[in-house]
Parts: sequence; structure tokens; C-alpha cells
Amino acid sequence: MPATGELIRLMNYVDDISATLRRIGTSIPTMTAEERARLADYMRKSDPNYDSVLQQLDAGGK
Repeated sequence: MPATGELIRLMNYVDDISATLRRIGTSIPTMTAEERARLADYMRKSDPNYDSVLQQLDAGGK
């Protein structure tokens, strides 16, 4: 099945998210324990977060 323009755009967003996560991952070794904890807490509290969107996709968009 061919991909629609909207699907391609959304997949590009996922690529952007992956690039951002790679940048975060490369910065982790230079961070203090407090900075890592604050960033982890900030990421957990973001709404929506990656996991919640995956759950929506798996549930059929509900």
C-alpha cells in the first residue's frame, strides 16, 4: 500500500524525534547526576510522551 503524504510527514517527525534522542544520548556522559535526574523527570512528565502515543497507535487511535 502506498504511503500518503500525511504518513510520510509523520514518519519524518519520528526521524526528528530519533535525532533528538540521539543528541540527548550523546550528552548524557557529560551531565551530572542531578542534571540526568532532572532531565529524566522532565521527559517522564512530558505529555504526550513517546510511550503514550505508541499505546494510542496500538489501541487503534482511541
